[in-house]
Amino acid sequence: MKRRDYAQYCGIARALELVGERWALLVVRDLTVRPRRYTDLQEGLRGIPTNVLSTRLKELEQAGIVERRVAPAPRRGVVYTLTEVGRALEPALIALGRWGSSQLGEPQPGYVASPDGAVLNLRGAFQPSEAAGLTASWELRLGDTVIHARLADGALTSGLGPVEDGADLVITARFEEGEPPAYRSFVKAAREGRVDLDGPRELFDTFLRVFTYPQACERDLPTPR
Repeated sequence: MKRRDYAQYCGIARALELVGERWALLVVRDLTVRPRRYTDLQEGLRGIPTNVLSTRLKELEQAGIVERRVAPAPRRGVVYTLTEVGRALEPALIALGRWGSSQLGEPQPGYVASPDGAVLNLRGAFQPSEAAGLTASWELRLGDTVIHARLADGALTSGLGPVEDGADLVITARFEEGEPPAYRSFVKAAREGRVDLDGPRELFDTFLRVFTYPQACERDLPTPR
């Protein structure tokens, strides 16, 4: 399979040769959060042509970024997952997403919000210096999407779905009409008080402090009340 070759001895050029094709990084984004079946990827990447998804997966497999595995019980069939090489892309994805958040304007009609994107944006907003020594858990409800964040002595784990043993605080956003259930919209709703809380109010304040955007990404967010 012919791949793009920039003919440059440069790490950035090589990265683009491997993951710079259209949709490739979004496939990696979704697999960063969890292994997926082919149909799961199709559903999450709404609008991707079937032949393009098949091609991207083959290219990523050939590059040693993605691999196929037998799904664990009780599931059946094959799932796609990241290799160790693929998982090493997460810091770059988070940094790219953090920068991209600073360039987002208002959502356009027809735009959708990816649950997996919400998880990675949560990770990108995480401020380790503010979380030092903290142990707490949060469940965030963004419309039909539920994601969670858990701190154990300042170390973060996060993903899709609720906290298995129950969150210390559940935050349910009330989105305005036409507002996509994205993480950025969730933060905006939280800062404007458009949320319902089930748990200690102080953990809500902690959440806003620990999971915040860098200043460059906050220029169009409202001031907290």
